[in-house]
Amino acid sequence: MSIARGHPTVEIENILIPTKAIRPGMVVQDLFLECGRAQVQSLPFIDAGGRLAGRVTLKNVLRVSCLPEYMVEMAPLLGQQMSCVENAEAKAREILCNPVEPYVQQMPKTIASSSPLIKALAFMEKNDTSYIFVEDDGEYKGIITIQGIASAMSELEPYPTV
Repeated sequence: MSIARGHPTVEIENILIPTKAIRPGMVVQDLFLECGRAQVQSLPFIDAGGRLAGRVTLKNVLRVSCLPEYMVEMAPLLGQQMSCVENAEAKAREILCNPVEPYVQQMPKTIASSSPLIKALAFMEKNDTSYIFVEDDGEYKGIITIQGIASAMSELEPYPTV
């Protein structure tokens, strides 16, 4: 937080969550471990040339690997007994060993750490997401999340009511 006109403000550098990036040759377990450690839902994918080339999300990995399309369509009708899902633990172990490359999605817009926070919020809203990657001069710095913004804002002193 910094002081602007006598009032603290939230800045990107103060809510940045540094994370590892996903790289060629890594497996889904690497993604799960880092997302769990950092408490984030997505990590950037850096290609062999060292450039941010995409993202890998927990939601996409689980959707592609674990959730048949018919189950999505039938979600309201699904009961508690899921006899059609045999040996879920073995399937989970198999998924952990999958390479990450098939799960890489298009790279969303990134933002510089010096950008105004309102710009980050605008990009999140425009892309219907709750996070954005921070990149300075082509170097990945970390991720900011809507939860991080809300948490930092909750620590601000409110203006006195009249």
